[in-house]
Amino acid sequence: MPGAGSSDYVVVGAGLAGAATAWQLAARGHQVAILERNIPASHDGSSHGSARIFRYAYPDPFYTRAVVESKSLWDGLSAACGTPLITPCGAVDYGPTRNPGLLASVLADEGIEHQLLSAAEARQRWPQFAFDTDVLWHPGAGVIDAETAVNAMVSLAVERGARLLTGWELESLSRQGGGYRLHSTTGQTYDAGNVVVSAGGWLPALLGGLSLPAGFVAGLPEITVRQEQAFHFRYRDNGFADHAPEYHDGGAASGAGGWPTFIHKAAGIQAYGLPGGRDAGFAGQKVAEYNGGRLIPSAAQQTGAVDPANRRRVVEYVQRYLPGLDPEPYAETTCLFTNTPSEDFLIDRVDNLTVLSPCSGHGAKFAPLLGRWAADLADGTGGVPGRFRTASSTAATT
Repeated sequence: MPGAGSSDYVVVGAGLAGAATAWQLAARGHQVAILERNIPASHDGSSHGSARIFRYAYPDPFYTRAVVESKSLWDGLSAACGTPLITPCGAVDYGPTRNPGLLASVLADEGIEHQLLSAAEARQRWPQFAFDTDVLWHPGAGVIDAETAVNAMVSLAVERGARLLTGWELESLSRQGGGYRLHSTTGQTYDAGNVVVSAGGWLPALLGGLSLPAGFVAGLPEITVRQEQAFHFRYRDNGFADHAPEYHDGGAASGAGGWPTFIHKAAGIQAYGLPGGRDAGFAGQKVAEYNGGRLIPSAAQQTGAVDPANRRRVVEYVQRYLPGLDPEPYAETTCLFTNTPSEDFLIDRVDNLTVLSPCSGHGAKFAPLLGRWAADLADGTGGVPGRFRTASSTAATT
């Protein structure tokens, strides 16, 4: 089949990170093409839907400072597209291994509003939770509308001249002069001077076809993919706050009632939850076990089938720790987590090819910043934190 064209920069993948990178590159005046295997924010990827957690609480101050930087970019993106993309609702962090005290000290050092509450104080404020330890509350947290954000960034990139090709699935690429020729699974080709591969859960299967130097590949962190599952539980109408915080004034955003996001590290399960938004009719809380899904070789092997054992674990968790929810899920879904052992991101470059993976289930909140970092690396205008460039470090010493 004939080639589809050429661009100075090609971004492979239109999820949150890829869309952000394309937006940043196009805004700088670069000639950009976005090659997406399906459609932007596709439901078989990691960036679909209306509910991702935005939070500042990290035990590592590096990430808290990065959230602050990312928030300013989110605000600029919302202004540029004319749509709010983060709904404030606050967050609670608790559990024997979550270490709320440490999180509070990090937020204090960074000047971020927060409170450290006893379990009894927190239960009085949020009776819909059965807190088992001290609780960190920070009101600046909220919920990201991931799908709207992706579409906004793609639209802004296209307005700046970027070209979007959907249904274009990368199979491999080869060196072509000073750049690359990309080959699709249907035989199409596209030429690029620079390539950014942001393929999410498809990355492990693609690595062998990216013409990467052996030393660079040897330094990449282990990349694993899980088919995660999330469940939606209705708010009880029994005296608990029973509306999603998007739809009442004050509430969780002021720290009284409402449903904040949460991360709970209990003895036998690490769970998280957030208001489900339009994904499940604004009727309940989205709850999941962190890294509770099965390992798969790549996103191509996902089945979309919910694991009954995981459903039971999450239902039992809700019964024990979330009395404000009906413990019978009214909706459920699967999604993809692409992980590294350290939970750090992968943003690295070799020979005009940038590999970008916002790994380990916490990348959504950093999307605009990841896009800026990747664009800086791709066009040579800036650097990337060294912790994300282990492959370059390894290659330089071999």
